[in-house]
This record gives sequence, C-alpha cells and structure tokens, in this order.
Amino acid sequence: MSKTAEPQTRSLSSRQRCPQASGLECLAPLVRSAEETPDPIPTTIEGTIPPWINGSFLRNGPGKFEFGTDRYTHWFDGMAMMHRFHIREGNVTYSSRFLRSDSFVENSEKNRIVVSEFGTLAMPDPCKNIFARFLSRFQTPKPTDNANVNFVKYKGDYYVSTETKYMRRVNPQSLETKEKVDWSQYIAVNSASAHPHYDRDGSTYNMGNSYSRSGFFYNIIRVPPPEEKAAMEDSADLSGANVICSIPAADPRKPSYFHSFVMSENYIVFVEQPIKIDLLKFMLYKIQGKSFSKVMTWEPQHATIFHLVNRHTGKKSEVKYYTGPMFTLHQINAFEDSEFLVMDMCCGGDGELIGEFTLENLRRNSGEEIDEFYNSLCRNLPRRYVLPLSVDEQTPADENLVTLHNCKATARMTKPGEVYMTHEELHNDELLQFGGLEFPQINYHQFNGRPYRYFYSCGFGHVFSDSLLKMDVHTKELKAWRYPGLYPSEPVFVASPKATEEDDGVVLSVIITPREEKSTFLLVLDAKTFSELGRAEVPVNIPYGTHGVFNEMG
Repeated sequence: MSKTAEPQTRSLSSRQRCPQASGLECLAPLVRSAEETPDPIPTTIEGTIPPWINGSFLRNGPGKFEFGTDRYTHWFDGMAMMHRFHIREGNVTYSSRFLRSDSFVENSEKNRIVVSEFGTLAMPDPCKNIFARFLSRFQTPKPTDNANVNFVKYKGDYYVSTETKYMRRVNPQSLETKEKVDWSQYIAVNSASAHPHYDRDGSTYNMGNSYSRSGFFYNIIRVPPPEEKAAMEDSADLSGANVICSIPAADPRKPSYFHSFVMSENYIVFVEQPIKIDLLKFMLYKIQGKSFSKVMTWEPQHATIFHLVNRHTGKKSEVKYYTGPMFTLHQINAFEDSEFLVMDMCCGGDGELIGEFTLENLRRNSGEEIDEFYNSLCRNLPRRYVLPLSVDEQTPADENLVTLHNCKATARMTKPGEVYMTHEELHNDELLQFGGLEFPQINYHQFNGRPYRYFYSCGFGHVFSDSLLKMDVHTKELKAWRYPGLYPSEPVFVASPKATEEDDGVVLSVIITPREEKSTFLLVLDAKTFSELGRAEVPVNIPYGTHGVFNEMG
C-alpha cells in the first residue's frame, strides 16, 4: 500500500503552473539577528485601531543566527525570539525577548554553538583533546529546547514550542521564560508537533512520535481541560495527558515527517506523506557530521496515506484512504458533511523544499541568484479531499463515492478496504499570480471543525510571503493586500465582540521590509472588506518569523 497506484490528476506541478519570477529583491535583512526590546515601547498609529480589540498579538520565530564566530546554517536554527503587540483602547505597545532556553543560555555562556539544531551540527569543544573530541562524535545529541515555531496553550497556560520533546512555559504578558517541559515525563513520546488543536471543552489534541524495538508510531495525544484547583497554581501541568491512538508507520525504518494534522468535531486524520526520515542515518548523523535536515528525503514513489481515527473512542478506521504523493505543512480546516469528512489543506507536489531554506539561500543577492532559488521552490495551493465515512463490504468498486453537491473531489474503492482519492482545487487561476499560499488561518474559535467559508493566508510571490490573501472556499474568489517591498507575517483573525457573520472582525499581521531600517508595523485589516483600518509603526527590526496567536486575556 505504500506505492503509488494511480496516475496524477494534473501533468503540471504547482511550481510549473505559477509564473516564474524575475528581478526579485534580496531578503538578507529579514534573516539577520535582532535586538530584544524587553520593556514595552509605544507605537505610532496611522489610521484607526478598533477600540474593541483588547489583548496581545504574540509572535514567535528565529531571531539570533550566530554566537561568537559560529554561524547557523538553516533558517529554522535561529534562537527563538518572542514578540508582543499589546492592543488596548486603540493604542499599541511593542516588546520582545529572546527565549532563555537551555540552548540559548549554553550557547551564550560558551559564545559559540554548543547545541545542535535542525540544520546546524554543533562542533566538538575545541578545548578538548583530540581523543575527547573524537569520542564526542559518538554521543547521542540531545534534543534542542529552542522553541522557535509557535505559541501554544495547554490547560490555560501558554508555551512556546518546536518539534522536539521540549516546550517552554512562558508569561504571555512579560514574555518571561519559565520552566522547561519534557513531554516524555507525561507520556511515551519522543517529540510533539507545534500545531495542536483545541476542543471546545477545553482539552487540547496533538501528535507525537515514538520509537522503540516494537517499531515507529505516530501518536494522537489528548491533554484534558484544567482542573479548577490546578488553574490557581503557577506551574506547568500536563497531568492527565494520554495517548488515545498509536498509528504504526507504513515503513518503520523510514517514518514520515509531519508538521500538523487534521481535526474535525469527531475525527482526527494523520497525513502520512512521502517525506521520509531515515532512522539509520538519524542515529549515525552526528558521526557522519550531518545535520538533521540531511536525513529527510522526498520519496514520490510512495503514496500519501490518510489515517482516520475517531477522536472520542481512539479507534482507527480499517479503511486505507490514500492519494498520490504530495507535501503538506499546514491544514486549513476539516468538517463533517452527511457521511463524509471534508479536509482542506495547503499542498504541493514537491517535498524537498524544507532542507533548502538555508541562510545562504535566503541571503542570495537580488536578481538572478534569488530568482533561481525562488523558481526552484514548490508552490503550495489549497486543496480539498473528501473521505467517505461509510465504506464497507457492500461499497461498490471503481465508482465515485463522493456525492456532495458541487464537489469535484473523488474517492473510489480500488480494492476491498482501500479507497483512492483525488482532490478538488480550492482556488481559481488568479491565485497562481500570487505564487500560491501558505500559513492559513480561519475564524478558529467559531468554525474549527465546522463548515466554513473563509480563510486567510500569505501569498508567496517571493521566497518569503509578499501578500495577504482572503480566500472564499465557496466561490474560490480572493481578496488581496499587496505592496512592493512589504513582507507580511501569518495573518491572525480576531472576531468582533458583536460578530454575527463568519468574517466580522479584523486580521492582524506584522509587516517588515528589507528596504528601510526599523520600519516595522502591525497591520490591521477589516476581515470582511480586506481593506486597511490602521497600522501601528514601531522603530525596530524584526526578522521574518513563523507563527503567532492573539491572546484575548492580554
């Protein structure tokens, strides 16, 4: 079942369908180390910041790329820098801090890189003798706690997270670093994703890996809501966390990489894609002098498998849902409609791009150098897959099982217990002019796991996002905010307190530019019209980041 059994529905890849770029500008200023601003500073307001917005826009991402003479190799390796735009009564203040992770502290004390990251292997201590340095090659590298990917929430507490077994609890007001949390002290996992899902009952779901002599498993984790007494204590609390389902890898020697997963009101879907992690290379990578990014390979000879799990019972479906090789980082939304599970996600046909985001590539010169790199990258586009939930021995073979109105996605039973799916494209050709999209966000609080109409994302007409997009999944039309030389962060939707419609609210994004020093601003768009309401200008340089959240309790 791991081999691709069906032809692709399109002869052209998403990269080939998007226009080739020419004359792109250099983005090096967006991936250089920044200085922290621990004490809140005022911003200059242009336009109007709606007075009903009351909270903090929290952002995470790499912010320091060297220690002493040592330089990181990959963008993912930079030390975590947390940013806070506090919004109240139409005014905005800004502050930032580096996460005081063990990695940051140890690197700072030694003034060199002593903890390995995704794309950078820490070299042996030059003060050791030759024999000691040789032996250090055979020591198992410890996972980093450089949590530079996202802000997440468990039992009411905020944490910053990456994709190892470590998180760091943080204070969302002061950005103070608190205790390190080790997932393996609560449940049997070796790592966890930085993209959990939140249930309306207060519980949180996530995915984590585990490997042992019995094989490699993808584990669905549930963390229960906080207890009233525990909520009063100022300490990390993941008590009650449990694994509700363990999914064995299709190839235990080469499990798949994943960044997120799908959740609806009753189901979780794990997408096992053909980006493979070679475990033998992983165990030997330090001896070979290779970073973790070198043990990941794109293997399009394999299919993509969708593992369907009832998140209330933990029971995995016996049906094998699969499609051709594809690459996905971020899910948009999923919901149930009649006897079907509808899944929307950002997908591409080439999974080799993760290892290519080296700082050397990102800092290429304007023109031909950066054009060549950008034109080689995969472009992700929004897709819809539909899983038929009622598949049994009576299901007809080689017949489209998707009967939803106006739905172009298909699902066919190719043999008993196996269903091959093709997707519907959730866009028209206009999106191609924006280079595809990523970093999708919805009105999560009201519409996650439910039928929805709109999502917000970044367009990628450059290596980093150069536009903001509002997508209508009903009409496939889009609205855009795009200006030359301005590079927006992942958009975050904040609902109006008197909202009556799905898009009643604002979209927040941090805008940076390589063209002028200290010209960052927080952008506030009307989510319905996608027109600018106001901006809060702050005289700091902020590197291009990853993910963020809006903390209404800020």
